[in-house]
Amino acid sequence: MSVLAAAVSEFARGGLEGTSTESIASAAGISQPYLFRLFGSKKGLFLAAVKETFARTVAAFEAAAGERSGQEAMTAMAVAYNDLLAEPSYLLMQMQAYAACGDPDIRAATRRGFRDLWYAVERLSGLDVDVVRAFFAMGMLCNVSAAMDLPALDERWAQIICTDGAGIGVSKKVLAEGFTGPVSEPADADVAGID
Repeated sequence: MSVLAAAVSEFARGGLEGTSTESIASAAGISQPYLFRLFGSKKGLFLAAVKETFARTVAAFEAAAGERSGQEAMTAMAVAYNDLLAEPSYLLMQMQAYAACGDPDIRAATRRGFRDLWYAVERLSGLDVDVVRAFFAMGMLCNVSAAMDLPALDERWAQIICTDGAGIGVSKKVLAEGFTGPVSEPADADVAGID
């Protein structure tokens, strides 16, 4: 297993504070001193894992969209994202990145990753910013639903979030069908405070 794959897997379970570098080194099949030689610190490794998680999403979206554009690209990206969410380590690493944003360096890295993801979806789909915003909003609902494993919960509220009348999961149905929203002019402003 690669060092970054091991880091993502271990940090996904324990977060920055609750994960030992010993467990990451062991999972990667390397020594702890070598781990520090590669990344400098545990935080440096966490930052690399955050970057890897966002880069993986961008790469998956680019591969899924291919030569498509518009709603077809958005649908393909939604299906690709649903596939990524099926991997618990990937999903939980995202959540750990957001949870660790109290640290300014992690917040900056997470913002950059989210910015790059936003720009990729805008570029690949060519759709209105309101449609892109709705795509990201639904993606976050899917993240939270998957993290709590709501499809496994046999309670009315969870099933309303996760299914439609045909019993298709919200991430598969709503994301795959795409979004429509009010038409507005694309915003050119960069996200404040991001390199």
